[in-house]
Amino acid sequence: MSTFTFKILAVLFMFLDHIYLYFFAPSEGISLILTCIGRLSYPLFLFCMVWGFYYTRNRKVYLLRLYVLSIFMTVFAYSIDHYLPTERGYGFHNIFLSMFLVGLLISTIETFQKDHKKGTLMLVIIFLVQVLYLYSGKLWFLIFPFLPSPSGDTLTGIVPNLYLNEYGFEFVALGVLMYFLREKKDLLCVMYILFCIAQFSSEMILGESGFPTQWMMVAALPLMMRYNNEKGHGMKYFFYIFYPAHTFMLFYIANFVWDTHEKMHIQQCSPYLMKFYPCVIFGTPCRTAWKWGVLCKLR
Repeated sequence: MSTFTFKILAVLFMFLDHIYLYFFAPSEGISLILTCIGRLSYPLFLFCMVWGFYYTRNRKVYLLRLYVLSIFMTVFAYSIDHYLPTERGYGFHNIFLSMFLVGLLISTIETFQKDHKKGTLMLVIIFLVQVLYLYSGKLWFLIFPFLPSPSGDTLTGIVPNLYLNEYGFEFVALGVLMYFLREKKDLLCVMYILFCIAQFSSEMILGESGFPTQWMMVAALPLMMRYNNEKGHGMKYFFYIFYPAHTFMLFYIANFVWDTHEKMHIQQCSPYLMKFYPCVIFGTPCRTAWKWGVLCKLR
């Protein structure tokens, strides 16, 4: 399988995951299968990224492109939440930031292996950027006093933070691990499975997201093992455009099209039935179903 095939599969899985996010979350009913399938998306994107970074002719341009895209997604998300405010918001969608950090750490490690002085300098710069992030909120108010207060997600999209990014540092580390074990399939398999087991353990102990799903990314491993070291078709700009386009489309439909229709539908229900006869909509109570734009059916 080529990286193009992986990207198509990852896009499909991501689309299903975001359908769950905007229309059904935080339901733990049948619809949860959408996000379970969606868990395969991010590791496949990571896998494609590390091989693309390995084969690219110009790593500086590669990293610059990811950073610019990260800033774009940051401004895009900030603008949507500002001009189209909703109860749950647009969400934090910035896979480009995570990939930028993966590429940056890979370059830093390889540079350090070849030249300790340059590598140390890069490490110091990364540390200083983390310090800068701590003061980025104050700098924001100095530069943009007329704009609303930014979230940590907004700030990290501009001043990259190793801890605060989509999926966190552990997945950035996973990307780095994938890169250095790319030619050692057996070792990669063991480490990847251990990572998934750790995800399962973390979700079960913390219990923040209910039913554990992130560990199901283990199902992406058999696909990765079928990589044939070929790029396949191009269309890289399609993936760059599809990422913000599909999230905005789903966000808008869920909050301003479907949601409006469902509110009108539920308002016609008897208050007595709404109070005493909750319905089963993929595990979501009828009284709160309108918030997420889900169809309901009384028991």
